[in-house]
Amino acid sequence: MGFEDKKIAFIGAGAMGGAMISGLVTSKLVSPEQITAADPNEIRGLELAKTLGIHYTSNNIEAAEDADMIVIAVKPQYIEGALHELRGRVDSAGLILSIVAGIKIRDIVEDLHNSRVVRSIPNTPAIIGEGITVWTATYEVLDEYKDLARQILAALGQELYVNDEHYMDMATGLSGSGPGYVFLIIEAMIDAGVRMGFSRVQAEKLVLQTIKGSVLYAQQSGTHPAILRNQVTSPGGTTAAGLHVMESQGLRTALADGIFASFQRSAELGASDD
Repeated sequence: MGFEDKKIAFIGAGAMGGAMISGLVTSKLVSPEQITAADPNEIRGLELAKTLGIHYTSNNIEAAEDADMIVIAVKPQYIEGALHELRGRVDSAGLILSIVAGIKIRDIVEDLHNSRVVRSIPNTPAIIGEGITVWTATYEVLDEYKDLARQILAALGQELYVNDEHYMDMATGLSGSGPGYVFLIIEAMIDAGVRMGFSRVQAEKLVLQTIKGSVLYAQQSGTHPAILRNQVTSPGGTTAAGLHVMESQGLRTALADGIFASFQRSAELGASDD
């Protein structure tokens, strides 16, 4: 089962929704004529229609009409209104795919009266096709539609399927919020470079390429990070001196505790909706 003759409606075409649309069209998985995007930002919607050839409307109901798959990509503060608009109008859709943070599957099922739901947690690098999305599906989603959901999410980068929704809070703490932790480390390293005497432009170039290269090296080598760290840590050397200070001041513990706090906060927010 492929995307042939499938109508896909995007409810929300902002940064993340637009990235998904662009990925699907440019990879030629879906023809532009199969996609209708609904978004209140007319300038944004018309630009997508012009550059990618998709259909655009500002009306969610119009976009979802007779759609085989509906991707809900609105901002969290607008989800309640979007679900209310679509209530009772998407019963026949084979797939409801949500990328909205904090919205549980049961809320979507109850509001839309459609139990064929995929919930996903992407992260911000998805905007440039380099993210990773954790996702899960209800029992009612057919295997063929799970495969289509996987392909849609792959337009944002990599994807990881989990078999239970309780992993979503964990994904929020680790990968969903993860870019924030990385950006903080980047910022701190650049500030250190400036403190030592580099210009901010020079420090930024050094730090960004160092982090990019380190990540690519770790991915391609397939070696445990501890081994890679040991490879660049000579006895009594400069890296050893730096790591000693970072470890003694609790960098590892701070990162681990921060990630766990994010996971707990995600669980708390979800529980508050019960």
